[in-house]
Amino acid sequence: MRKSILLVMLFLLLFSVSASAAKEVVMYEFYGRGCPHCSKLNSFIDDLKKDYSFLTVVQKEVYFDEDNRKLFEEMSNAFGKQIGGVPTVFIDDKVFIGFSDSVASSLKKEIERCSVVGCNNPQNHVVTPETTAIETERSPLEEPGKTRLKEQITLGAVISAAAVDAINPCAFAVLIILLTTILSAKKKKRAAHAGLAFTASIYVSYFLMGVGLYSAIQAAGFTHWFYSVVAVLAIIIGLFNIKDYFAYGKWFIMEVPKSWRPKMKTILRGVSSVPGAFLIGFVVSLFLLPCTSGPYIVILGLLAKTATKNYALLLLLLYNLIFVLPMLIITALIYFGVTTTHKAEKWRKSQLKRLHLIAGIILILLGIGMFVAMYLGMI
Repeated sequence: MRKSILLVMLFLLLFSVSASAAKEVVMYEFYGRGCPHCSKLNSFIDDLKKDYSFLTVVQKEVYFDEDNRKLFEEMSNAFGKQIGGVPTVFIDDKVFIGFSDSVASSLKKEIERCSVVGCNNPQNHVVTPETTAIETERSPLEEPGKTRLKEQITLGAVISAAAVDAINPCAFAVLIILLTTILSAKKKKRAAHAGLAFTASIYVSYFLMGVGLYSAIQAAGFTHWFYSVVAVLAIIIGLFNIKDYFAYGKWFIMEVPKSWRPKMKTILRGVSSVPGAFLIGFVVSLFLLPCTSGPYIVILGLLAKTATKNYALLLLLLYNLIFVLPMLIITALIYFGVTTTHKAEKWRKSQLKRLHLIAGIILILLGIGMFVAMYLGMI
């Protein structure tokens, strides 16, 4: 009995000595808030901290913190890696990109090795880069070459959805009513300025709404199912637009509700100045939401999944520029006498069904494209 107790005590002593002799291991993780792969890695790291008391993990969020993003870029360059996605882990002279079962196993082995032989703090590589890159099974988000392809797909989707919004007959109708009102005073120059002010107001209001929704979606950290819902939404809105081509006015229409139109026209016809046109643009943007928000929400969901904040902001600027481009063109054509508000409105009414058909086809293709991209692991 006494011998057994002594053996147990000896084992505990050896274990405590071994544990205390374990060298400190420092690991850097760069992640993005709202990234599902990052969320899985963070849960795994929480377990590692419980198992390895000698492990220090420095975690840096890069979507919303510019300083962390700069450190990520500096460390990536020091390690000789061009890394375009998250999560990314640096430990000793090794880099782990993405997260999978293989990455989890490799990380554990590396931590245990470093606890025995001792390893460098990854921060030191920013000064003295001597790196061995470990290629393991990666998260689809960070597969080599996919980051660039993903950006191209996202850019194409943004341009396509913006084109759908740009040809929306709702925005045309509102601008034409506004210009007709101001031209009734026989002041063509003021009408042009009012058209530009109104367009600028729409641009600003839609951009700010986009930034707010993008931030909310990303901060919420929606999982993959959310993007499936967004893809389904694109297809449904597309089908509704095609319905308007074959059965315009039946059940419902993908435009400003008819019950809203008298009030909106009253507001527009009360505008008589350029500042008034700018201010009224913010109000009218709310009336336009039912018929213009569909493609925008689809794109915001896609950007929250695939783009960093800075890149998303650039794409939102581009999206809204494309969205208001027809308004700028119509204003210019009327100002230079190429057409009149009467002719522009006549053309708009004659093309209503065709515009809905084009919008519907583009949105359905966009939704299908998102499903294909998810299936291939690109988003």
